[in-house]
Amino acid sequence: MVHSEGGVVGKELTAKGRATRGRIVEGAALVLREKGIEQTTLDEVMARTRTSKSQLFHYFPGGKEDLLLAVARFEAEQVLEDQQPHLGCLDSWEAWQQWRDVMIRRYEEQGDRCPLGSLSLHLGRSTPGARAIVVELLHRWQEYLAVGIRALQAAGHLPREVDVEERAAALLAAIQGGVTILQSTGQAYHLRVALDHAIGDLHRLADQRPVAITAR
Repeated sequence: MVHSEGGVVGKELTAKGRATRGRIVEGAALVLREKGIEQTTLDEVMARTRTSKSQLFHYFPGGKEDLLLAVARFEAEQVLEDQQPHLGCLDSWEAWQQWRDVMIRRYEEQGDRCPLGSLSLHLGRSTPGARAIVVELLHRWQEYLAVGIRALQAAGHLPREVDVEERAAALLAAIQGGVTILQSTGQAYHLRVALDHAIGDLHRLADQRPVAITAR
């Protein structure tokens, strides 16, 4: 068997084994959301997931730290999954508005609790793979936004000269800034304003497109 960032992944891991590991990770994620990292014990995770100690250490030989790393990866995936299918279909202004509404609703429901942020803070940059999880999440998130902006260009809604990567990076920064303030205050106002201005800036670029002059 080989070791991964979030525990053991057997070379010949069966479908049942993958399901068991996934069940442990999802169960642990629920416990962590309810009780927090410091108050969560492996005994609680085993009880919640109906897992024996030998099973848990088979998949996560490093114990709690290995399990937390796996949960961090799960929570990172959830960040993107919770935005679907809208994040993957940003090909019209209506689609962008729907995605914006989903984003606001998701983070309003989450409030000042951020499972991934708490896990990243607990694991720290020194834990192998911990920082990579967040970096990968942000990279994928920005790429989704970039694909959406290119879709607007392809549909004729944005000028071709728009710097796609720059705009996608600005959008992601607006989201992260708004979410950070939300986690500090419990209020989604700044996130709402940041998203509205970022998307509004794209709209204004659309309005600045040169008007084609047809010959008479």
